[in-house]
Amino acid sequence: MGLTAGVLAIDAGNSKTDVAVVAPDGTVLATARGAGFRPPAVGLDTALTALSDTVTRALTAAGAPAVTHVSACLANADLPVEEERLTAALRSRAWGGTVEVRNDTFAVLRAGVTEPRGVAVVCGAGINCVGMRPDGRTARFPALGRISGDWGGGWALAEEALWHAARAQDGRGAPTALARTLPAHFGLPDMPALIEALHLHHVPPSRRHELTPVLFATAADGDPVARAIVDRQADEIVTMAAVALTRLGLLDEETPVVLGGSVLAAEHPRLIDRVRTLLADRAPKAVPRVVTTGPVLGAALLGLDRLAAPPESHHRLRAHFEP
Repeated sequence: MGLTAGVLAIDAGNSKTDVAVVAPDGTVLATARGAGFRPPAVGLDTALTALSDTVTRALTAAGAPAVTHVSACLANADLPVEEERLTAALRSRAWGGTVEVRNDTFAVLRAGVTEPRGVAVVCGAGINCVGMRPDGRTARFPALGRISGDWGGGWALAEEALWHAARAQDGRGAPTALARTLPAHFGLPDMPALIEALHLHHVPPSRRHELTPVLFATAADGDPVARAIVDRQADEIVTMAAVALTRLGLLDEETPVVLGGSVLAAEHPRLIDRVRTLLADRAPKAVPRVVTTGPVLGAALLGLDRLAAPPESHHRLRAHFEP
């Protein structure tokens, strides 16, 4: 007799969606990858249709029309009201007996800890932070950009670098090598040429994120302006982590602080070293760890938590994603 499908784990980010069907003993029965989940950009119905295609492929491969529990960690589930709406939408699909929707940052956190306890800061295209305790208490931020007090992430870093480079070029700001390295990345001679290319879409807006690694490389070469931007990003990461730890009453307890997302996963020495130094000062008990494992592992672990699966199930699941 085949294994029963206990958990449908969904990690749906802006750029891609990963799905795993997992038995209660932690055996991974099937996986699938699909397009990103972006309701604000394409509408909820279109986003759910794309998500359904990915889920259907995984369930079909697992030979399971439905599961016991759906654990969905979704991008753009930033507010409780959004989680409620998305929970209702997923429940209507009848994929599982129960459904729990969380922001996708919770998947990164759970993937990086051995029990549901700790704080995670994700710095990828944007920036977010969440924390949790085993008793179910959580700490989180709206993570809606500048209107909710956020600063940083790959897109914001690229814009900040462009801002400083433009001002250096025309004399409004301090000199910086960014005025040379940013346009050179696109084969352009100077900032006026890059500004024009971006404005007229000769360089597509979607390519702006390519400037974030250029910023870090320029900082590594010693440019003061680039270094200051990187240092500010580290300050923001640590501030979010320290506030989350404080809200959960974990500031004085040894607690994992999971660092994830493309900017942090790149482990640029100046950024990571400053994060560790600032954490040691502001949250001495924090134990930072960069996690690069796919967040769908975290979504699946949250599902096994919900099923009260034994520790060996968690070990088996981790062994699949962390061979």
